Amino acid sequence: MPSQGPEPCASAIPPLSQRVGPIRLSRLHGEFKPTYTTRFALERPPLHNQCNTVKLSIIIATHLRPEALNRLIDSLTTQFNPQRHELLIAENGSSAPTLVAGHLPFTHLHEPRRGKCRIQNRAIAAARGELIVCLDDDLHVNPNYLSAVEDFFASYPDYAAMKGRILAQEDPEKKVGPLAPFLDLPLVDHGDEVVEVRGVLGANMAFRAAALRAVGPFDERLGPGACGHEEETEISQRLRRSGFRIGYAPAALVWHEVDPARASRERFIRISRERGYCRTLHERHSKSGALTALAVARGRLFVARALNAPIARLAREERRFAIACGILDGLRNPPPTTQLQPAPPTPAIRTAGPRNPSR
Repeated sequence: MPSQGPEPCASAIPPLSQRVGPIRLSRLHGEFKPTYTTRFALERPPLHNQCNTVKLSIIIATHLRPEALNRLIDSLTTQFNPQRHELLIAENGSSAPTLVAGHLPFTHLHEPRRGKCRIQNRAIAAARGELIVCLDDDLHVNPNYLSAVEDFFASYPDYAAMKGRILAQEDPEKKVGPLAPFLDLPLVDHGDEVVEVRGVLGANMAFRAAALRAVGPFDERLGPGACGHEEETEISQRLRRSGFRIGYAPAALVWHEVDPARASRERFIRISRERGYCRTLHERHSKSGALTALAVARGRLFVARALNAPIARLAREERRFAIACGILDGLRNPPPTTQLQPAPPTPAIRTAGPRNPSR
């Protein structure tokens, strides 16, 4: 299964006993190369707690998907330990909180306005765990998911954030046919080894709470319900600029639902153009550079069409062209330069027992 998002930028990390110090990335011939150093440990106190138990806060961001949300909670039930774990449901964009089924204790945070980052920031502020897991609501987790997250951070204490593995629940081509490349599923598969990566992906990511406190909350201009995308890219860049490292955890596996409604070329191009626009909110781009990128993307797309390239190749080139158009959109119509101010929080709904979902 091909992966989406940033590619690994370092080789597999050796066991702790073989390391002389945390890995620092250096750029060589345009690529990131790992070098071993003790500089990180000297400059920054360790982020992990030396005790054996680690409290885990699981935050599920949800918007109008009650059935999918309950399926995800069901997949957590057998591995959830109330003494070590807490569950926070971060719901946005609905007129009233969704009724949640299941037998897990949870805290339900509800925000009637749309904005994933806004409600996710509230949940992070309310979380009590040393580790914070963020999941989307259209997936379910592997039976050992929670222990895999804890093991990752315990085994690699120099990582401040985790990018988990995301595979499709069903074969996309069998599910939707030739339009599968337009699904734009957030899939991640960098192999079976722990490697250093450039960024997290919002559907399955985790952080040390201390690292999030150090770099600040998610940018509420970005993400679903606001600009639409790029919130995980922006916070990844902030983490790296602050000296923190991000690792890929292959054992922290989730399965993403394959929704045929996503297999639309028009939707695919619209989302790609939105991504380009969002990049202008948190990255610096010049008009000349954007015009050059647009010309290159137009040429690549022309060649792919002239050669009757496979639909997967055409989808990649159409994404490249749409992103370049979106960046130019952002430069011609500059977006706001300050983060949105959060509204006063609404009360959290706390429950400790099962509830019946609305039908």
